Amino acid sequence: MSGTDVIFFDLDHTLWDFDRNSRETLHELFIDFKLWDQGIGDLEAFINEYIRINHEMWNGYHTGTVQKSELRVGRFMKALQTQGVSDDKLANNMSEAYLERCPDKKHLFPGATETLSYLRTKYSLHLITNGFKETQFRKLNGSGLAHYFDGIHISEVVGFNKPHKGIFDHAVLSASTSPSKCVMVGDNLEADIKGAMNSGIKAILFDPENKSISGYAHTTISHLEQLTLIL
Repeated sequence: MSGTDVIFFDLDHTLWDFDRNSRETLHELFIDFKLWDQGIGDLEAFINEYIRINHEMWNGYHTGTVQKSELRVGRFMKALQTQGVSDDKLANNMSEAYLERCPDKKHLFPGATETLSYLRTKYSLHLITNGFKETQFRKLNGSGLAHYFDGIHISEVVGFNKPHKGIFDHAVLSASTSPSKCVMVGDNLEADIKGAMNSGIKAILFDPENKSISGYAHTTISHLEQLTLIL
């Protein structure tokens, strides 16, 4: 994409493999909290319900209808309830254990570090994420991603969640550039792609499972290393 001097990246589901790291953590918690003693015998069913609920609540967080505290504990309360368990203390304890453990997981999408290493020689790289400050920095530092970025813009710090124009404007200003010279790479059609495009920023959809609806992003990729061919 000609005229580009800054590339913005999303973190979760784009560079840091949220689903893999989360599943690994949930598997550990299932064992640690002996959920079978609560009558929950199907590990995969519990994890799939958690992932569905977590996705829905994060969408609510993006739009401002779900608050941080509600998201953190509510996803476990609701996931447990789908398995017939109503135990607020258990949900709180699982939430605390999850938040303590998951951000330290290190699984990245294939080609993440190789792609960032290449792009860093040509562009200024910045991160725009809707995650929480303390957890996102732990992910970045633990996985070795932090040093690739000239700027890290976290919604909780900036005061706006993607897709709000405010967080993109903040990132553009911080990068000392203009929207027309920026490209956003992310997996979420609403938060990353539409948010960027509504701010005058070109967008590349990362869609490793080829689930995208055509026509939204300027370009769609299924592997991060494809960025080295188009940028």
